[in-house]
Amino acid sequence: MTGIVRLALAALMAITAMGTARAEDALKARIGVLRLSSSAPVFIAQDKGYFREAGLDVELKFFDAAQPIAVATTSGDIDFGVTAFTAGLYNLAGKGVLKVIGGMSREKAGYPLIGYFASNNAYASGLKTPKDLAGKRVAMTQVGSSFHYSLGLLADKYGFKLADVKIVPLQSLSNAAAALKGETVDAALLPISTARKLMDDGGAKFLGWVGDETPWQLGAVFASPKTLTNKVLVTKLLGALAKADREYHDVILAAMKDGVAPINDKTKPLLEIIAKYTNLPVEQVVGNCAYIDPDGKLDVKNVDNQIKWLQEQGFADKDFDANAIIAKEFVKAD
Repeated sequence: MTGIVRLALAALMAITAMGTARAEDALKARIGVLRLSSSAPVFIAQDKGYFREAGLDVELKFFDAAQPIAVATTSGDIDFGVTAFTAGLYNLAGKGVLKVIGGMSREKAGYPLIGYFASNNAYASGLKTPKDLAGKRVAMTQVGSSFHYSLGLLADKYGFKLADVKIVPLQSLSNAAAALKGETVDAALLPISTARKLMDDGGAKFLGWVGDETPWQLGAVFASPKTLTNKVLVTKLLGALAKADREYHDVILAAMKDGVAPINDKTKPLLEIIAKYTNLPVEQVVGNCAYIDPDGKLDVKNVDNQIKWLQEQGFADKDFDANAIIAKEFVKAD
């Protein structure tokens, strides 16, 4: 073996050792998410290596409803949660076992996310628009969920009593969709990614979008106080998400027209990533792209309004407000 070959082999071994050391030094983080486009930046950061570049070894854990993500975060089963606000999440945060550290999806006009859908029989009987939901049986995941709050905002807008609506909590998106198709409820609030197949198969009728009726801050990034003690970990994770937020906004959201993203050389790579993690074809993802602030900002004023509404309904404890649950050193306020 020549001296040059020995030097080359030594250099290669050194590079390999450095790579192994860097992998071993990566901070581990488990993130709880739903398989929805509202978590698109998480999927982009994972698939494009933004977490890895930040020195993180991230494991994504998937759930079928928002509330279990909040519970798993407090129990330590996951380190971070990315999902919609719920009464249960707020109550946990109000007790000091959760903190909001960043914004994620928003209900915003022109960006389809959560919709109101009617069963075929109810539609034929006159349930044609969201304001017609008064007095109907409406399926959703859980009482106090983001779907429940959306319905409450709708009731306030059109002046009907939320108490007159028969809420049917079915614990998961798949159960709510099945109930709608099976005609055991009149309507349901569902994300478009869940409802699309129902509509395509003729199993439900579309009534309207929450974002067009009542825009609000839907989702957030949150963590337990224990996780927040590792400020390096939190800062790295939020930095990687911020990079993905900006890319998602500038590439996909900026190109959307009439609620649909075009498929072209620029958008297709990101759309394919979202499709991969949501188990949907790209052709469906294009109409499922939730609005997310390009800087990951949180609409703190709206969060406070949500808490007050849930407290008035008796779904949330009355001894806290938005300031009490937000980790101000990390949150970018809108």
